[in-house]
Amino acid sequence: MSYIIGIDGGGTKTAVTIATTKLQIIHEFVVGAININGGDKETISSHFSAIFAEIKQQCDNLNAVKHICIGAAGISNPEVVSFFEAQLAANDYKGAYTIVGDQETALYGAQNKMAGIILIAGTGSICFGVNEAGQRHRTGGFGYLIDDEGSGYAIGRDLLATLVQAEDGRITDTIIPQLVYEALNMSLVQDVIRFVYDKQTTKKDIAKLAPIMSKACELGDKQALAIADKAASHLLQLIAPVVEKLNMQNAAIAIAGSVIQKSSWVKQALEEKLKQAYPEAKLIMPIKDAAYGAVLIAASK
Repeated sequence: MSYIIGIDGGGTKTAVTIATTKLQIIHEFVVGAININGGDKETISSHFSAIFAEIKQQCDNLNAVKHICIGAAGISNPEVVSFFEAQLAANDYKGAYTIVGDQETALYGAQNKMAGIILIAGTGSICFGVNEAGQRHRTGGFGYLIDDEGSGYAIGRDLLATLVQAEDGRITDTIIPQLVYEALNMSLVQDVIRFVYDKQTTKKDIAKLAPIMSKACELGDKQALAIADKAASHLLQLIAPVVEKLNMQNAAIAIAGSVIQKSSWVKQALEEKLKQAYPEAKLIMPIKDAAYGAVLIAASK
């Protein structure tokens, strides 16, 4: 029997799906992250070793593997691709493989086919689409320093901005400062500033504050409601160029990421804005995961 392997290299974990060439799933498992932007190469190498140990056990030997597809962030950097290729060789894999961006595997899994649109709003944000003619377009995903609007990071940053503006009197009547202080276990604005500019503080630490927005929205906080609406507006701005360039005005847009899936305030606001801009389009939950999307790519090769 021949097998195909789909690997989804997420930021905190790596999901792997082993399937037959007829797309029958044989085995699914999870190991540590292989995101080279978020971990050291030695640790990532150990995770690749764990992946291949499990593949060998499930498939008897690597010669039975027809194709492996890896979806991961940062593959526009040639060094990332070279590192992944070195890991395949180090684990004695000599077969065919494909390495693509994680937005591509996420799209195909979410739509359960190799076409459609996906909007991802987690720590970062990106929209990616492929039409039936194979044309593709991507918006966003260029990192928190210059992009990632509508993301968990952007929401967390806006919450922190609200805190300091409330402290100096620019903003009044908001519960956001209290909620941020509680979340960070702090009581002084100076402590928050130190936290923000500490070299050990990451974009994920800022993004973790995003759920505060939903809590404040539930309490009717006007500043929080404005942040949710702002996030929805930015997410629609990600969707629009993809829809227009690919002529997919009636698309079912898959949504992924904690912001868009867990914040009913952002999702509802986005649905309303989407309905006004593209009445025939709609948001849908993913049908399958990104590892399965990688399987679809492997099967197509």
